[in-house]
Order: sequence, then structure tokens, then C-alpha cells
Amino acid sequence: ETEGFRCMQCGGYVLRNSLFSGVINRNHCPYCLWSRHVDWKQAGDRMSVCKGKMRPIGLTLKREYKKYPIRGHELMLIHACEDCRYISINRIAADDSTEVLLAVFESSAEMEEIMRSALSTSQIVLLKPSQLGLVLQLLGIK
Repeated sequence: ETEGFRCMQCGGYVLRNSLFSGVINRNHCPYCLWSRHVDWKQAGDRMSVCKGKMRPIGLTLKREYKKYPIRGHELMLIHACEDCRYISINRIAADDSTEVLLAVFESSAEMEEIMRSALSTSQIVLLKPSQLGLVLQLLGIK
């Protein structure tokens, strides 16, 4: 899997080359943003036994800004595993579809309360519709 992989959701071919994506541990598709539950304790460990499909459910901001500060914030993608319900956050890659990112952001406003509660338990703060300006700014649109 060092060269790339085929997305389990849309079937698109995803390059793992960090020169295109800007990320080292690539596990989500830039076309549909779906991921695969491959990591267990930390990004890149590839130790999860689940291997289920992870649905993009919303956007958040990175909690720490040590390594890659972007105007004081970094936009992160929230995924939920369809099989085991594990929730994770992933760095947005340079080649991710802006239109799909915005669609995920917009649809997260309709998120069910049980998922909102799971995010809260995981200490993940879902970005709200009122933060659209910040999302657009971080995506380089505004």
C-alpha cells in the first residue's frame, strides 16, 4: 500500500504520495472523503483489526498546533466507523475535494444527537454552521 489504494466507498484510486496530498499517513479518499479504519492508537500505526469503512461526518479544528500551524488553526475531518462506531479525526489533505468537504460540513448540522454525544465524549468539537466563514478561510476560499 505504499503506492496507493482503491477507495472502499467510491472505487477511486488514491495516491499515497505526500507530494500530492501534503500528508504522510493517508487513509481517506480525496474524492468522497471516506476512510478505512486502519489505525488503532495513533495515526499511521495501521494496527486496527476492524478495517471497516469510515464515513466523513463533520469538521473540527486540530487541538494542538505544534507541527503544522495554518493561520492559528488547522481544519480536521471527523470520521465514524460504520462497523465498530470508532470516531477519529484526520488531517485534511491538499488534494481533498473542497466541494465534498463543504457538503460534509453542511450535512453535519443535521447530525443525530447520539453522534453529537459520542463526539462530546471523545472531546471532539464539531464545527457549527455559524463557523462557515472560518471553514471557507481555512480552505482558502475566502
